[in-house]
Formats: sequence, C-alpha cells, structure tokens
Amino acid sequence: MAPGIPAAMERPHFIGIGGAGMSGIAKILTRRGAKVAGSDSKESPTAEALRALGATVHIGHAAGHLADDATCVVVSSAIRADNPELVRAGELSIPVVHRSDALASLMQGLRSIAVAGTHGKTTTTSMLAVALTELGLDPSYAIGGDLAGPGTNATHGEGAIFVAEADESDRSFQKYDPEVAIVLNVELDHHANYASMDEIYDSFETFTGKIVPDGTLVISADQSGAVELTRRVRDLSALKVVTYGESETADVRVHKITPRGLTSEVTLVLNGKYLTFTVSVPGRHYALNAVAALAAGVALGIPAHNLASALGKYTGVKRRLQLKGEAAGVQVIDSYAHHPTEMTADLEAMRGAASEARLLVVFQPHLFSRTQELGTEMGQALALADASVVLDIYPAREDPIPGITSTLIVDAAKAAGADVTAVHDKTTVPEVIAGMAKPGDLVLTMGAGDVTDLGPQILDHLSS
Repeated sequence: MAPGIPAAMERPHFIGIGGAGMSGIAKILTRRGAKVAGSDSKESPTAEALRALGATVHIGHAAGHLADDATCVVVSSAIRADNPELVRAGELSIPVVHRSDALASLMQGLRSIAVAGTHGKTTTTSMLAVALTELGLDPSYAIGGDLAGPGTNATHGEGAIFVAEADESDRSFQKYDPEVAIVLNVELDHHANYASMDEIYDSFETFTGKIVPDGTLVISADQSGAVELTRRVRDLSALKVVTYGESETADVRVHKITPRGLTSEVTLVLNGKYLTFTVSVPGRHYALNAVAALAAGVALGIPAHNLASALGKYTGVKRRLQLKGEAAGVQVIDSYAHHPTEMTADLEAMRGAASEARLLVVFQPHLFSRTQELGTEMGQALALADASVVLDIYPAREDPIPGITSTLIVDAAKAAGADVTAVHDKTTVPEVIAGMAKPGDLVLTMGAGDVTDLGPQILDHLSS
C-alpha cells in the first residue's frame, strides 16, 4: 500500500495546475484522496482530466481562486512573485511549497527511481513506468509527458515503487532521495540557471549524493559529461555505480542497435549474457534510454529478461517522435526536441527510419537564453533535414533579450549548407509546408513550445 497524504497536502492549491509537472502531482494527490484545487492560464484537456478526477480547476489567475482553508500553495519555478494567488497566499500566511518538494513528499516511504539528464528524461521515465506496470508491480509515476497508451503523465499505484522524472533545470532534483538514480547525460543547458559546466557538475554531484545508502547510480558510459560525473562520484563509499552504453567499459554494454522501420532491436550484454529486445521508437538515442531503464529495474532486483519483455510493450510518449497522422502520402511527426543534441538525435533517428524519404522540419526555438547560447548549434543540426522552416522564439517564462532572435539559427543553418526559411507568422506554416511536401515526405514539427499545434493543421492542408 502506498503512503497516504502528507498533512500539508490535504487541501493544496496549484498555481499553473495544467503544466506537465504540476498536473502529475495534482493527479496523484487527487487519487490519494486530497481535496485538490488550482488555476491555469487556459482551458486544456489536462484541466478537464483533473476535473474528472475531482479537482477544482479555475481558468485565469485571481486572488479569489485561492480558498482560505488551503493547506499549501504549490508553485513551480515559472510562477512569478506578483502572481495574484501567490500574493494572496502571503496575505493569508498559507505555506508556499515548490513543486519538487511536493513531489518529494509523495515519494517518501517508497522505493523511488529518479531519472535525470538534459535529454531523454521523459522517455526513460515512461519506459520504466510502462515496463513495471506490465510486470504487475503497479508503480506510481510522475512524468513530464503523456504516455501514448494510458494517455496520462502520472498515476497513483498501490505498489512499492515510485518512478519520477527529476528536473535538473532549476536544481529541484536535489530534493529527492532515490534508491536508484539514472543520469542519462550531463550537458550545459538551462542557461538562465547555470553559468558554467562546473555549476552543472556541482548540481549533479549534489543530486547523486542524495541517493540513499547502498543505492545505485545508473549512468551513461558514452556521454562525456556523464563520464566526467562518474569520475567525480566513484569514491562515494555507499554508492553503487552501474554504467551503460556502447562503450567497451560499460557494465551494461550495448552490443548492437538494429533499425527496423519506426522501431529498433537492441542487443546488450549483461553479466556476460546476451539479451535482445525491441524498442518501439526509432534511433540510437531512444534505444539507449531503454537500456538505462532496464539497468535501473535490475538495480531494484527485477530480472533482466522480464524487464526486456515488458519494455517491448512501451508505445511511446506524446511529442517524442509521435506520429500525428498521414495525408496525401505525407507523414507528420511531432518532436519535443529543443536542444541541439536532442534535435540531432531525432533527425538522425528519422533518417535511419526512412532513409529514402525527404525530411522537412518546422522548428520553433525555445527560450531566448537557450537561443543566445546554442543558436549556432541549432542551425547546424537543421542541416540534417532536406528543408526547414524556422519560427520565432517561443519565450515560455522568459522576457526577450535584445538582439536575440531566430535569425541566429537561420544564419547558422544557411552557413552549414541547409535549405532554411524564416517564417514569422506561424499561422501561414501549414500552407507553406503543404506547398513544399510531396508524397513520401516526412514532416517533423520540432520544439518545446506550441509548434505541436501545427501538426493537425498541416494534415488538414495536405488533405484539402
């Protein structure tokens, strides 16, 4: 039986309850019996799903949305100090709890797995959630995206395991005390919060230092930042380190990854024995995510062959190379990739899955700070496509930075030999792509913002 509700979480109010991380915690609390309320800026399927579970969801932000008897107000790092509900919480002396602290409280008393790393967290966490559910272990989980099968980003299970996506972007992953931690990669990102790789390493060292005594760190043997982190934490006496990857030195070594259309077949070597299983999404990046998930499950004592079979049931996560549909012989696929490493991985995966097809990309940069630091690399990644359309920067939580526009990416892409076009009016993109696409082409909408909304619109234009 999973633990109950912490006293501070009996009547929580979530500001931004529709967000991926916030909604997951709200769903779990609702299923545990809490009286959940909150607000979000706009209506969404997530808001409706929360209401169906019994939560009260207000649209818009106003002081009056906060009930006087709320036991806490839950916020993320994106909530600004002048939010009227946050101001009202101060007036009422209602405790304010960061999202990460709320999630940490839900994980207490359970065998937790925390998945961290600049790229692949959502996919790897999802793979674990699906596999453990398939094995009848009924885990709880909180993920930054909706699973394609269950269609949800979180659930309260009655089992002893809790799988959580651990966000390093604002250092909130340092709040968790996992039995098993996965570190997929360590790269400089989230430039508004980290000024250097030294700060990144310090943050990840703090995270790994929170693993419980005799716990396990599962970490990439291939990615240079992860290798450096492994070197730094090897001497932690109570920590078991398990490396995975294609490196000959990996404890869980990938022997071969074989593309099979939009899937991959993975053969690995574990304890001297070969094990082969199928991953439902294409590309080396996702295959390695599956190996990390398997290694984490083994660290909890679950037999590897059972995990391998269960991982084959994973059917993907929304926005992670998700097929949105096909029209006029053109497939439209959606990708959440917004960092150059992620972009390259997804573009290479699509190349491997359909080597004869033309690949057309609609890319929306995410955050001014990220574009300022990595705009050149984003443009270079787009050179892997046959043609690209680049939209204006999606600001999310940031204010504009003078002189920083998507032109940085367009210029870098052209310098790398890419066929790229800047489009400033997003509403014209479906017509532009419909005019470019031919039967047999693949269209990839890419980015962490609202570019995902264009997929259905492109399909409509292709069908007309």
